[in-house]
Amino acid sequence: MTTYIVVADAARARVFTRDALKLEEKESLVHAEGRLHEGDLVTGTTGSVDESTSHTRRASRGDSVALDHEAEIFAKQIAERIYKARVDNSMDKLILVAPPRFLGVLRDKLDGPTTKLIIHTLDKDLSKAPLNDIQEAVSDMR
Repeated sequence: MTTYIVVADAARARVFTRDALKLEEKESLVHAEGRLHEGDLVTGTTGSVDESTSHTRRASRGDSVALDHEAEIFAKQIAERIYKARVDNSMDKLILVAPPRFLGVLRDKLDGPTTKLIIHTLDKDLSKAPLNDIQEAVSDMR
């Protein structure tokens, strides 16, 4: 039985498979827009946003509309990749590891049958962590 382990944040996702106890990185997905600042996404250019306006808007709203939108787009791409693994019968179980906010967005993008394959979630950002740290974090998740 193959377990897929998706370790992601709003800008990068790493897809691992685990057969028995061995973790193997299968692919890495990158969403560069997830690393941009709100002003860069809104204006489309760097450095052309009035910083005082940007900070005021962000502080009053408590979140960032453009960054949230990019996170949703990337979560959908990850969900499509996971869906493909499920329909190809290459995935029997699924573990999701992501920061709390992105984990919620990602879960919302998964279809029902794929959601049923989730055996564990971990709300932690390990997207840039070395393989050993990821292996240790998910070693008890069966």
